Amino acid sequence: MVKKARLAIFASGTGTNFQALHDAVLQRQLNAKIVRLIVDKSTAGALNLAKLFGVPATFIKYSDYATKTDAEQAILKQLEIDDVDGILLAGYMRILTPTLIDDYAGKIVNLHPALLPHFPGRHSILDAYEAGVEFTGVTVHFVDTGIDTGEIIVQQKVPRLPSDSLQDLETRIHHVEHVLYPNTLEQLLNEGVFLK
Repeated sequence: MVKKARLAIFASGTGTNFQALHDAVLQRQLNAKIVRLIVDKSTAGALNLAKLFGVPATFIKYSDYATKTDAEQAILKQLEIDDVDGILLAGYMRILTPTLIDDYAGKIVNLHPALLPHFPGRHSILDAYEAGVEFTGVTVHFVDTGIDTGEIIVQQKVPRLPSDSLQDLETRIHHVEHVLYPNTLEQLLNEGVFLK
């Protein structure tokens, strides 16, 4: 039996991708265990899901720390206690610093709702919508110290239809995310990326 990777999920919002990943673990699509949720907002809906799923959760209030590095050191201590093999960003709205990235080099994966390098940053769906592009999409990539600049693992196009409202486009993108992210992680887990 191949060792199950111990993963931490970082989220800032409702947790729909956390839900998709948790479901994929339950359905045994992913040979992994989600051992920790890290959030940076006390109001994050992902916290309610963690309680429902029985996943330990930690709220890191960045303003309680003198520097971002100090906050990440606190996160690292928790990840070390949890013996975490890899980190999955699922709507985590903070740029990670080398403090975290260096400790988990090549083992931090992010999901971005656009076809990188186009439309990086936190308003990518709105930016693509307002730009009037024919296609946008979803990117799964490794995290580096830039803003959505890490090595791309996989991308999937999502059409922007002429009749689309912004909400229509968001819904279609999120549907793709909830399938693409678990499928990509399944491949990475099979390749042993988080256990090397």
